[in-house]
Amino acid sequence: MTSKIPQVHFPIAEDLGHRDWGEETLLALVSGKYSLKKLVLKAGFKGGLQYHHKKDECGYLVEGELIIRFDEGDGILRERILCAGATFHFPPGAVHQEEALTDCVIIEASTPHFNDRVRVEDRYGQTISGGLPSTDIDEVSEK
Repeated sequence: MTSKIPQVHFPIAEDLGHRDWGEETLLALVSGKYSLKKLVLKAGFKGGLQYHHKKDECGYLVEGELIIRFDEGDGILRERILCAGATFHFPPGAVHQEEALTDCVIIEASTPHFNDRVRVEDRYGQTISGGLPSTDIDEVSEK
């Protein structure tokens, strides 16, 4: 009896649409398991200060210099500057924000929750300046 050999896939990269801050390209999607993206974040731009209900994400900074803002659960917003070669992990519920000091290229691996964000700028005295709105947990979809 022979067992079925799994098929190898070679996904085609997909541009996820206009982003004021740079580019977002879906490199691979393994439905229900994970997604792999390439993010190009232009110098001076930042993402929203946010956390995710379900999304669990890791990133690798391929090139550039990046500020990561984060809260360790005590309500204090901290900053860490990352340089090319650094990695980071934002588990569900972890408040975080990325800001490019220089043009940055990031490879992001995450669970496939593409619309999972809770914006929290108001908790830290910041104003929301564009970007995508918060989503409720029942609005989060998994691909």
